[in-house]
Amino acid sequence: TLKKWVSLTSFISEAAMKKLQPESGQICAFSEVLPVAAGRHTRDRAEQRLPPFDAECRSYAEGMARLPQMKPKAGTEIRFTELPKQMYPDGATPEEITRHSMDLSYALEQVISQRYASQPLDLLAELQFAFICFLIGNVYDAFEHWKRLLNILCRSEDAIGKYQDLYINLISVLYHQLSEIPADFFVDIISQDNFLTSTLQVFFSCTCSAAVDGTLRKKAEKFKAHLTKKFKWDFEAEPDDCAPVVVELPEGVQVD
Repeated sequence: TLKKWVSLTSFISEAAMKKLQPESGQICAFSEVLPVAAGRHTRDRAEQRLPPFDAECRSYAEGMARLPQMKPKAGTEIRFTELPKQMYPDGATPEEITRHSMDLSYALEQVISQRYASQPLDLLAELQFAFICFLIGNVYDAFEHWKRLLNILCRSEDAIGKYQDLYINLISVLYHQLSEIPADFFVDIISQDNFLTSTLQVFFSCTCSAAVDGTLRKKAEKFKAHLTKKFKWDFEAEPDDCAPVVVELPEGVQVD
């Protein structure tokens, strides 16, 4: 319905859409890809030190290594903001690395500074766009981006106190998005862990802080109660964040 569509795209302006959509103007469930290097002819394969097509494959790893390297065709990729792989600044001490690995506010600031420094609320347009691309277009990469972006948002404790308007609206966005998916959708088949419950559990624990505005805290409490009633999700169990966190230090960094 129109009402449902409006609720799922409330932050997506025409300008936001033009920034995010592929240059081609088309969104496909499977990206068009091209080989990084030519490999159709025997000469090409010889130059890349690849065995002939009819050579026997002796292992799965060897078979995977023989597959050509592919890259997305220019202009067909959704232009999402690049999310940081490193959650801490260069030159961080072991203590800082641990802190930034638990509170992802530094990573969130990196995301906001790329495109949304003047209006952090526009980050929600990207979250909605990624969700819509997956929900309607079946774009799995968009779903993965949605999960990674949501994870950064929910695990940024300091940022929750700084960007309270952003988080008040994030709850509204998630309320409408979660109405479109089954309760067990986010359960990992292997581990039986629910990505969303563990992520939101951290978020709800952060919104209990005294530094959080009362309006945001009350809205988070109502949202938590709604999810518990509707999906029977348990947010009271001890979160994984309470367990010891193992952080890999950069090469050359030592703990005194």
